[in-house]
Amino acid sequence: MKMIPIQQLKRRLSEFLAQARSGARLVITRHKKPVALLTSAELESVRVGSRFGRGKLRPALDRAATGGKYLAVLADDRRGDADGR
Repeated sequence: MKMIPIQQLKRRLSEFLAQARSGARLVITRHKKPVALLTSAELESVRVGSRFGRGKLRPALDRAATGGKYLAVLADDRRGDADGR
């Protein structure tokens, strides 16, 4: 295991992440005392498929359809107007 001071980790993070990804175990130290262990993430239950990273965000409400009424509802909610709830 390689010992790495936290200041060095801050300067060369990408390099150390590449080392950890390739299987190295890196011990992060502060004032020469171990504080963390950097290793590769071996998540067996996570599957990265062909569509990974291709998701798109869509608004929950269409502004034109509501005519801006949802803004009034949000403003009431922030003020604490519960309308009997």
